[in-house]
Amino acid sequence: MNQPKINSSHDAADAKASASVYVPPLQLTEGQPPPIAANGGLSYMSFDQDGDAGTGAATRAAFDQIAEGESQALIDMLDSAPPGPIETKWGIGFRRYAECLEYIRANNIEAPEGGVVLPLRYSVHEQPSYSIVSSNALWHDPRREAEARLLRKDEQDSVRLCLYFPQVLRDARQIEEYYPGLKPDSPECMDKLGVAMAHCESKCENFYDAAEVERVFYPEMEKLLLEFFPGATDALVYNHDVFDKEYQGDRTEDQDNRNPGVNANYANLVHNDLNDNSGRVRCRELLTQNLRNFGREQQYTGEQADAKMSQRFMSINLAKPMETVRQNPFVLCAWPSFADQPYITNYRVYDDRVGETTRFTYRPDHDWYWFPEQQPTEVSMLKCYDSVTDGSVSRWSFHTACIDPTASDDAPCRKNVVVRSFVFF
Repeated sequence: MNQPKINSSHDAADAKASASVYVPPLQLTEGQPPPIAANGGLSYMSFDQDGDAGTGAATRAAFDQIAEGESQALIDMLDSAPPGPIETKWGIGFRRYAECLEYIRANNIEAPEGGVVLPLRYSVHEQPSYSIVSSNALWHDPRREAEARLLRKDEQDSVRLCLYFPQVLRDARQIEEYYPGLKPDSPECMDKLGVAMAHCESKCENFYDAAEVERVFYPEMEKLLLEFFPGATDALVYNHDVFDKEYQGDRTEDQDNRNPGVNANYANLVHNDLNDNSGRVRCRELLTQNLRNFGREQQYTGEQADAKMSQRFMSINLAKPMETVRQNPFVLCAWPSFADQPYITNYRVYDDRVGETTRFTYRPDHDWYWFPEQQPTEVSMLKCYDSVTDGSVSRWSFHTACIDPTASDDAPCRKNVVVRSFVFF
């Protein structure tokens, strides 16, 4: 599996954005390699045309990449491999969860007390990817039906560009045993590892009621963040998701009415929600445009936002169970074990913005943690972005959902609420 060339069809020096478009600098951490990304890592905001925030350029790049056929060639290679383990440059991978689990058991791979060994799903495609989100007008334009079919097939095929690899997960409550003096419920833990835990006795009674979550739970989480991080001056919770694949009620998402619906899909792929570009872009568009902000309305001018963002800020996701987690746990990886690893950019193309998330390839020494039987009062915290780039603190964690092979066959799925936030100093 050779690493492909970075797509550089646009020269960064020639990119011109309109004066109203915010173009973030790519701010790599000291010692971090360049990302595997289009345009040398330059934000698609740089290719704004008539206020489209670069969505036109990103959409064209998505079709160009499909036409190149590299993804399909890798899929064909994986499909033609004989049954069983697949040798990759990162280690032995498996197409199916059950195959990987059988390998773990056959080789007696063990975890420390409180831990578990299980298959985690990683990307094996070292090339940027594109997702045209469901709200994009392209999907609803009858004149673009042929393009929609092509994109739909590419999206469906993307799951075949991943393999399962065996990983050891340790109990996050025991972090101090592995990092003496580092308490899991401390800001120092977040600074070093990019993961932490907190305690919350929420007064929110119905997490399926988006209005109640916004009214009750958002302020609780903002208060928690301000108390957790010394020196924090402001915390903004801006949206949330509810996860419950067994939910029998109406799941409908309604962005106009600030209702995320109820998600039946757990993100069973190693990833992070933000990166060097999107951490800054997402923050600034919240402050200046309230773009997809379910939380407190923000009314910053561009200059005021720049001043606020000139100080340290970070993005934190917080996950709280609605009941004890028995299956589909949410697991987190500690920053030091991948700080020198390039991330792979996934571009999420909306009508008005191009978001950037990240994927990663496997390493056997990735430092994974979980909360076995996480309780409703236990809040797992992970860092998605930090503006500090000198290497003194974690920049982010990556995470995934997984299937716990030690759970009973009738164990209920994870039911939890995840909020996304920015914290300012």
